[in-house]
Amino acid sequence: MNLTLKIWRQKSAQDKGQIVEYKVKDISDHMSFLEMLDVLNESLVAKDEEPIAFDHDCREGICGTCSLHINGEAHGPDRLITTCQLHMRTFKDGDTIFIEPFRSKAFPIIKDLMVDRSALDRIQQAGGYISVNTSGNSQDANAIPISKPNADESMDAAACIGCGACVASCKNASAMLFVSAKVSQYALLPQGRIEAKDRVTNMIKQMDKEGFGNCTNTGACEMECPKGISLNNIARLNREYLVASI
Repeated sequence: MNLTLKIWRQKSAQDKGQIVEYKVKDISDHMSFLEMLDVLNESLVAKDEEPIAFDHDCREGICGTCSLHINGEAHGPDRLITTCQLHMRTFKDGDTIFIEPFRSKAFPIIKDLMVDRSALDRIQQAGGYISVNTSGNSQDANAIPISKPNADESMDAAACIGCGACVASCKNASAMLFVSAKVSQYALLPQGRIEAKDRVTNMIKQMDKEGFGNCTNTGACEMECPKGISLNNIARLNREYLVASI
């Protein structure tokens, strides 16, 4: 395939960015989207031009770092996949593809397509954990009975990889789906009930401090989430926060 790429280039957070057009030729439809960008970067380096900066790590849909806005959609036009799992067979020969970083006040641009998503880490650090005595007195994993529905829902929430697609796709740049997933994975388990009130209040406080918007139930976050995290978790987050506030 021969493609036209319109890519956001920005040297740093302080510089003014712009869309720059590139042409790529002979792209195999078996390539992943990131492999296509690798081909482009190799050609730029060969011409002594600055390669395009973008985040990536595992390239297996696990780490969540490969976050790009492709043709106006977080992670591209496919569903339940990350950018690294998007393949070029999704596009057609001659297509024009717009590639931009995730847009949010809480995700400042570092360079080109790379953004700083450490705000999500700080929310997690505010309460997304349980305090466990690991000095040789920890309980066996099967010592506490947990109902199958609760265990399944907790595991579904824990599937969140913190990529930030929910923030990028929300008109309010809300992180509610992310926070609700991190709260739900503990709220559904007895081990997580001990610190439940502090957890939800601290995480929401940090979320607001980071500058994320609020949820208005648009549903774009669930649609664009590569792990299919349900909006039901936001309802659970609201209940947890209400109980904690009372």
